[in-house]
Amino acid sequence: MNFDELYKIAAETVNERKLSDYTSAGSVAAAILTDKGNVYKGVCIDAPCSMGFCAEHAAIAAMITAGESRIIKMVAVSAWDDIIPPCGRCREFIYQINNENINCEVMLKDKIVTLDYLLPNRWS
Repeated sequence: MNFDELYKIAAETVNERKLSDYTSAGSVAAAILTDKGNVYKGVCIDAPCSMGFCAEHAAIAAMITAGESRIIKMVAVSAWDDIIPPCGRCREFIYQINNENINCEVMLKDKIVTLDYLLPNRWS
C-alpha cells in the first residue's frame, strides 16, 4: 500500500463531533500499515483533565488487540490542518510498542521520514 492510499483512509476517518458537554472526538485520525499488510485506524478523543488520547494511540490499540505490533507506515490527518506529525508522546509510544518501529515511515506534509528521524534522542 502506498502513502496516497493510507492518507485517504485517514482523511476519510476524520469525523469531528461532540460527545458530551466537555468531550469531543474525531478531529484527528490516524492510519497505520503493519508488516502483515493490515491497516488499523483510530481517532483522537479530547477530554478534560488529560484523560483523552491521540488518534495514533487509538490505531495502535486496535493493532495490539488484533495481535500485531510492527508498523511499516503511518499518517495522521487533522480536521484543521491536513497532515500532522505524531506528537512526542506518540513518537515514544510507537517506538516502545515494538523497537523495530523506529524504522517505520511517517508521512509529513512535505516529505516521508522515519520515526528515527523524528525521535533522535529516545527515552531508552
